[in-house]
Amino acid sequence: MKTFVFYISEYGFGHATRCIALIRAILSTRNDVQFIICNSFAMQFIRASLAEYGDKVIFHDVETDVGFVLKENSLDLDKQKLEQSYEEFCTKLPQKINNEMDFLSAFSVDCIISDISPIAFEIADKLEVPSIGISNFTWFTAYKNIIPDNSLQVFKSMYKKMDYFYKLAGSNEENLARLNTTSFNFYSRTINFLEVKKLRNRLNPTGEKQVIFIPLGMKIQIGDITKLPLWNDERYVFIVSHNMKIEHKNVHKIPENYTESQNYVATADCIISKAGWGTVSEAILQNKPLLIIDRKGMSEDQNTIRFLKNNNLCNLITWEELQNIDIGKYMNTQNSIYQNEVHTIISHIFKSVIS
Repeated sequence: MKTFVFYISEYGFGHATRCIALIRAILSTRNDVQFIICNSFAMQFIRASLAEYGDKVIFHDVETDVGFVLKENSLDLDKQKLEQSYEEFCTKLPQKINNEMDFLSAFSVDCIISDISPIAFEIADKLEVPSIGISNFTWFTAYKNIIPDNSLQVFKSMYKKMDYFYKLAGSNEENLARLNTTSFNFYSRTINFLEVKKLRNRLNPTGEKQVIFIPLGMKIQIGDITKLPLWNDERYVFIVSHNMKIEHKNVHKIPENYTESQNYVATADCIISKAGWGTVSEAILQNKPLLIIDRKGMSEDQNTIRFLKNNNLCNLITWEELQNIDIGKYMNTQNSIYQNEVHTIISHIFKSVIS
């Protein structure tokens, strides 16, 4: 039995969903693998998503990184609070690493994968096992121009202990991996098309409207948005994340205990989202028109946006423009050339890293 440890970033559910795609693909094709999943914020969601695999998955509750800290009722970064959270995390780091080493010493670990918590690489280095980073960014580059350089070296030094880096679409990372860097484009959880048919029948029974999915993310609280004029457009039915504070006859919330949001992406006729890689990936693989809300202060967003714009994969709008948008102008899309690369990635893991 091979034991993989998977460290998943704390920021929202996007990192968790793409990690779940990989974990499911591996566990459904290999009988000789077990996973130890390390995360805190999204752990309940991860547990529910992987429940069918029973004792093949061990869940370990640990805060793996800092993520972003946003201003209240806003999509914008709170730089001061982020810097404070980063310093607090780094202060506790030596003890955290020791605790992880103690916990993992009970297992025979074959590989540590991270998306994209830096502590994973420090731990893998100490355990002398191969490590893989998989992401469109690292927190080292995400925090440049936000966290002072001397403080940021703590994260950089851990990332430099990464053996393999799987760069995803939109990545603008410097080469931090010790052994090899490989580029991939998009991957996501698989779609259940029977479920999509049911969702369409429920949300749009007459087929006369168009379905618009607006997933703004599970770490975003933007206050009461009930009064946006957008919701009153009778041509559309809207789907939003369950955490969004809105009550409107044209708006449906994803149920809180529903884990497979990729089915809502497949159900929708158009996606309006921040540039979160997980949602973007699902939208592109399903060939959906994609409207991205532009957030200037986020380097991760800007790198993803640059990739999307260069490949004619999205239109850009501001939060202010969203208030009175005519969605109909943005409903055209080109046929996507992208395939779900989840099996290509796991094949690479077993051929190149775990032989």
